[in-house]
Amino acid sequence: MRSIRGAAPQIVPTWERVVRRLSSGCHDGPMRIAVLSDVHGNLPALDAVLAAVEDEGFDAVVSGGDVVTGPMPAACLERLARLGDRVAWVRGNADREVLELLAGTLEEDPHGPVARQAAWAAARLSAEDRELLAAFAATVRLGEVLVCHGTPASDTGIVTPRARPRRLSAAVGDTDAAIVVGGHVHLQFVQRAGSVQWVNAGSVGMPYEGASGAFWLAIVDGSIDLRRTAYDTAAAAAAIRATGYPDADDQIAAITGAITREEAMDAFDPHP
Repeated sequence: MRSIRGAAPQIVPTWERVVRRLSSGCHDGPMRIAVLSDVHGNLPALDAVLAAVEDEGFDAVVSGGDVVTGPMPAACLERLARLGDRVAWVRGNADREVLELLAGTLEEDPHGPVARQAAWAAARLSAEDRELLAAFAATVRLGEVLVCHGTPASDTGIVTPRARPRRLSAAVGDTDAAIVVGGHVHLQFVQRAGSVQWVNAGSVGMPYEGASGAFWLAIVDGSIDLRRTAYDTAAAAAAIRATGYPDADDQIAAITGAITREEAMDAFDPHP
């Protein structure tokens, strides 16, 4: 597997080539896909997960969205871009909000947290970074796996472990994929909606798990493996504070396990 370290970033995304390569049978052994969602500008967490991805020889990485709203937006975007044609990009709501702020179309309180975080990210992205962000796809399909951010129909669609079968089936929609992977709520879980397996990849950089670490998903030949990668969250917290990021306290609470799954579900899904 080609090293991710030291490579020149590839700014123009080529996820279509990922699809063609994996569909051509050019890879040896079982297909290995890593889904990394909700990095939220946490470079130490992303580095820890990418080290595991490199060591295990994954065929493809899918970024599940919400890469750049957080303390180190450009560094996270560019680190993933070094994967070249092994990375596929899904647009998250926070990625979209950065683009809307840049275009002057963001329909949020200009003094609220969404606008504040979008402005922080936007000010730190180069023209090439913005070009890459604008090219993210609403969904990415690799074989029998469909990756979205919220739901296939909406980057803000809410699906939590509390979702009842009818709502989960509605979220899946009419896809013929065997596995649908979402993010957005920062909670890892697996549920079944008829013939479709719904999986939330969790959050690499801002998990709401009541535990420290970086949470992500491995799919090996159709088998689902929820992962947690440990890293030095105390050092990460210091690095996050050093950036001056205005919402550092919230992110540090998440990475150190101070936000529980129940608290997150109460916030996202109070009336299941």
